[in-house]
Amino acid sequence: MKDSYRASAGIYDRLFDSMNKGLKLVGIRMFRPAVGMSILDVGCGTGTQLELYQRYKCNLYGLDLSPAMLEVARKRLGDTAQLDLGDATKMPYEDDQFDLAISMLSLHEMPEETRSAVLNEMKRVLKKDEGRILLIDFHPGPYQPMQGWISKTIIVLSELAAGREHFRNYRHFMAMKGLPTLIAQHQMDTKKQSILAGGTFTVCLTACKPDSSQ
Repeated sequence: MKDSYRASAGIYDRLFDSMNKGLKLVGIRMFRPAVGMSILDVGCGTGTQLELYQRYKCNLYGLDLSPAMLEVARKRLGDTAQLDLGDATKMPYEDDQFDLAISMLSLHEMPEETRSAVLNEMKRVLKKDEGRILLIDFHPGPYQPMQGWISKTIIVLSELAAGREHFRNYRHFMAMKGLPTLIAQHQMDTKKQSILAGGTFTVCLTACKPDSSQ
């Protein structure tokens, strides 16, 4: 399978990490991890999200389809995390394994059927009752002037630059109203939510409704 991040993995953090770090910190404030918890980052990329959880002495896991991104993540995290190359629609983890599963800026990249399968897998590997899913992605608005429209313009240009298929998936994600629609479709409850950057990003901490594992 072609690695679409092979050319950009080495510079990805310089391009995007400073912009995205605030989103990650909001996510940690929503779900403060405790020692010994098991944390899974789905689409972990270069490992910057998991790096923030190291200080809490959690059991860290990351899954990604890009060998190039995982190579960067392994250099960053060393043996403090288990990093797996794999398809998030067929995760190599046990049922009821994780206290927290994270997806940051990944779902909008996926075709509709893939998004659904990934969320079902995240629910499967989550611990029943107390487990939580942290979703961070683009928000469909409304956007505040001027910050929101400036941020929106940057996002659209970045998504266009990522290629035709990527941009098509992004447009579908936005047209179906993003995370709020996905959360409702997959019978999840939003426990906490923060809308940021003038209405262009949302951070949602969710839980599975009873008897909605799939």
